[in-house]
Amino acid sequence: MDALRLLTPEITITIFAFAIISLDIAWNDENKSRRILPWLAFAGGLATLLMIFYIWPHVDQYNYTAATDAGREVPMLAVDRMSLFFKMIAVLTVILVGLSAGEYVEKHTPFRGEFYGLMLLAGLSIMLLVSSTNLIMIYLALEFLSITSYILTGFLRRDARSIEAALKYFLYGALASGVMLYGFSLLYGATGSVDLATIAGSLETTQAGLVVAAVILMLAGFGFKIALVPFHQWSPDAYEGAPTPITAFLSVGPKAAGLAVLIRVMVVALPAFDVNWTPILSLVAIFTMSVGNLVALWQTNMKRMLAYSSIAQAGYMLVGLAAWSAAPPSAVAYLGGVDAIMLFLLAYMFTNLGVFAIAIILENQMGTSEIADYAGLIRRSPYLSVALLIFFLSLVGIPPTSGFIGKLFVFGAAVNQGLYVLALFGVFNSVISVAYYFGVLRNVFFEKGSDESPIRVGVAMNTVVTITVVMTLLIALYGQPFIQLAADSAQILAANF
Repeated sequence: MDALRLLTPEITITIFAFAIISLDIAWNDENKSRRILPWLAFAGGLATLLMIFYIWPHVDQYNYTAATDAGREVPMLAVDRMSLFFKMIAVLTVILVGLSAGEYVEKHTPFRGEFYGLMLLAGLSIMLLVSSTNLIMIYLALEFLSITSYILTGFLRRDARSIEAALKYFLYGALASGVMLYGFSLLYGATGSVDLATIAGSLETTQAGLVVAAVILMLAGFGFKIALVPFHQWSPDAYEGAPTPITAFLSVGPKAAGLAVLIRVMVVALPAFDVNWTPILSLVAIFTMSVGNLVALWQTNMKRMLAYSSIAQAGYMLVGLAAWSAAPPSAVAYLGGVDAIMLFLLAYMFTNLGVFAIAIILENQMGTSEIADYAGLIRRSPYLSVALLIFFLSLVGIPPTSGFIGKLFVFGAAVNQGLYVLALFGVFNSVISVAYYFGVLRNVFFEKGSDESPIRVGVAMNTVVTITVVMTLLIALYGQPFIQLAADSAQILAANF
């Protein structure tokens, strides 16, 4: 396929983003803007998703080695199954968050066009980042994602918490970006190239200490997006202060993007480098799981609790990458861990966006996100209560939910590589998480609330909750297609090694 056709998803989402912003400027009719723009954003996301599915069967493996031969241009973007998988995650996140945001945006801000336009542009930045095969392109796409995220976090201009969250997010992000860029410069100085495949071929003659230092500095930038400990400090404040639909987006979108670029750098640039990354990745995973779960125990605000939960979930994902790094390149299980991460991320996306959809509904109804105010929800909305139960079961990793399948594969990959202590920490942290997830459910099912009036949910929000519930159960009960999807995506990623 020619380059223009391969870029049709990015072109499609860009056209819809600028169309939304332009129409919002042109229209003076607020009712028309309120009715049409959310559905135009939905149509843009759906059209982009269809373009991804259209390209998927026709994408051949991306040949990094051939691209760097003499006389041939070194590309900055790769369109392979791995990038398409993460693009699918990004676009599904934008679609589900956009559907969830309608009533919230209408209630809290008059700037609807900017909101939906920026949401699509944030999705575009993720799509560019997960395809990047060049350090310069990685940096530009990461900054594009960061800028849109900062703006969306502080979108409620009259809300002091939203502005404070955006400022903290920006300051942490600027520092992490600078550290990461310094790591890029060290890697470029050591290898003389910014192309990931060329870097891989130059590492044999490079000092190991310099490369290790560069990767650790780069991990600061990627870890910031994924919210790995100790780069997680921005997450709780940003999650609490941001508009709740944006908190939902931050919990999935940037995390998937950071994880994708970290996987690509490790697998493409560093597969044969004679340094054992397993202890570093395992240690970060253990600290991330433990800090996220332990601090979540003391949270009284739903959004802050989900922030620390999201940090813990990032630690579980990193277990898969540690398992990949522990396998020799010649082993059959070389990709075991990468495909597990993809399956885990797919399950996590539907589960977490489902939880946040319910949080948005209740905040719209009650004007608060305190856990104590969830008391008696079962009397006000049995459907939302049961849905919340399913989502929390999935986040803990209890069958028959997608979270169980995701954790089974991630921890199984660790066990297959002999990382028993790491897998044990993962299981132990999952047990800890029961306390705070079921603490919310205790309020929902067993406490009596001050208000017992029924909660009425709009069509769009009901659709989001239903889709996420169905997918959370379907990935577990009929998992083979999703397992195969993750495995195929990972195989294309590393087919050259």
